[in-house]
Amino acid sequence: MALAFVALLVVGTFTAAAGLFGTTDGRNGSVGLAQGAVPARYQSLVQRWGNLCPAINPALLAAQLYQESGWNPRAQSPAAAQGIAQFIPGTWAVHGVDGDNDGDRDVWDPADAIPSAASYDCALAGYVKKAPGDPTSNMLAAYNAGPYAVIRYGGVPPYRETQNYVRIIRTLEKSFARPVGRVEPSRQAAGAINFAQRQLGKPYLWGGTGTAAQDGRFDCSGLSQAAYREVGIELPRVANDQYNAGPHPARDELLPGDLVFFSDDLTNSRAIRHVGIYVGGGYMINAPRTGAVIRFDKIDTPDYFGATRVTEEGAKALPTPPPEV
Repeated sequence: MALAFVALLVVGTFTAAAGLFGTTDGRNGSVGLAQGAVPARYQSLVQRWGNLCPAINPALLAAQLYQESGWNPRAQSPAAAQGIAQFIPGTWAVHGVDGDNDGDRDVWDPADAIPSAASYDCALAGYVKKAPGDPTSNMLAAYNAGPYAVIRYGGVPPYRETQNYVRIIRTLEKSFARPVGRVEPSRQAAGAINFAQRQLGKPYLWGGTGTAAQDGRFDCSGLSQAAYREVGIELPRVANDQYNAGPHPARDELLPGDLVFFSDDLTNSRAIRHVGIYVGGGYMINAPRTGAVIRFDKIDTPDYFGATRVTEEGAKALPTPPPEV
């Protein structure tokens, strides 16, 4: 009965959505941020300073900050990079700005560090503006390898580290941007759902990842991680990191296989506490809580946060290990 229910939901939802793709709504304009993707206390800073120059946008700036520190304003690396934007002292001395006009430049204060990150990006874009290729990718390459390398090679230089950095930030950018038009369907969704439906009825286990020692039991994010591992995509372990593994379809654009998220704070993706796998018709498969079993539940609850359409490139772009706040 459960398998028939899933099949009905999946087929019905894909059929209803069939006419939605292949076209977009044609909207243009400034890049908006996906709901809650940036913690509320930083959202206005990222939105404002992410429009400082044409080479950057708020989603790109958010991707850099997430990659650098995971939104941790006290982050410090072994190389002495400091703060939410991970400036090294020498770079901060030259490029740090007093973003909040309080009379000082404090690398540990996001109100200074986020504007400084945007200002530094724009300065780098200016240095390499005559290089062939995409200005934003060239700016990111200059951030990683230095402007001279970009000028010398006429674009992104042939350094593996630099090329990976550009690819990662441009991919993460998609997970922080509010989509314009429809999000491309997932090719792996059916396999992930097939795995999840085979777990129906198993008791929930906090911390469960499906190992033999755990009798194949899962918690919520362990289930979604295992379902996508089944189709060759490695997701982070916890739900709030899984949220950044792809773009974010709107509620009326959900398709089977999308991950759906729930939180008591609808302004901050880092506060997400639950995830399920959407199967269509307003239902998900999820591992709800201790004492319950993996089952179908409705997604339309007051704590519904949003959704992610998982992509292989999106999952690979996430920081490793996952950032902590």
